[in-house]
Amino acid sequence: MMDRQYLSDLLDFHYWARDRVLAAVAVLTPEQYARPMGSSFASVRDTLNHIYQAEWIWYSRWHGESPASFGATIPDLESLASRWRDLEREVRAFLAAQGADGLRAVIAYRLMSGKEGASPLWQMVAHVVNHATYHRGQVVTLLRQLGVTPAQGTDMITFFRERSAAK
Repeated sequence: MMDRQYLSDLLDFHYWARDRVLAAVAVLTPEQYARPMGSSFASVRDTLNHIYQAEWIWYSRWHGESPASFGATIPDLESLASRWRDLEREVRAFLAAQGADGLRAVIAYRLMSGKEGASPLWQMVAHVVNHATYHRGQVVTLLRQLGVTPAQGTDMITFFRERSAAK
């Protein structure tokens, strides 16, 4: 199991990288933000919505709920960023309240396919971070295709270096 400090570091990295990508995306016009581009998800908007909504689904599972589908697409970046920051506060508060036993606890859930699943909470948290990292890379590729300078570096080692330098 990962220890509490490492999970906290992962979340700090996750939201730091999210904020860098959101800042890079903020220069897009509404048309560019929603433009279909033929990636895993149709657009920058749809990719960011997927990252956010997947995180929300996992958070819901931690509370014993198993949403059967993603919610409606949040059409504008400002609304998405606001809702994501609200979710961040909820995620951080929930995890701060978990002791070692809570982090190791196996939580049963239903996948959107209807299949049953069960995972320790700490693995679910690690998955949320890893999943977002994968799709942030897709957003960076889409930004380049739109001719926009991608986000500042979002590698985990960059996060750790910057945090160490700030101390």
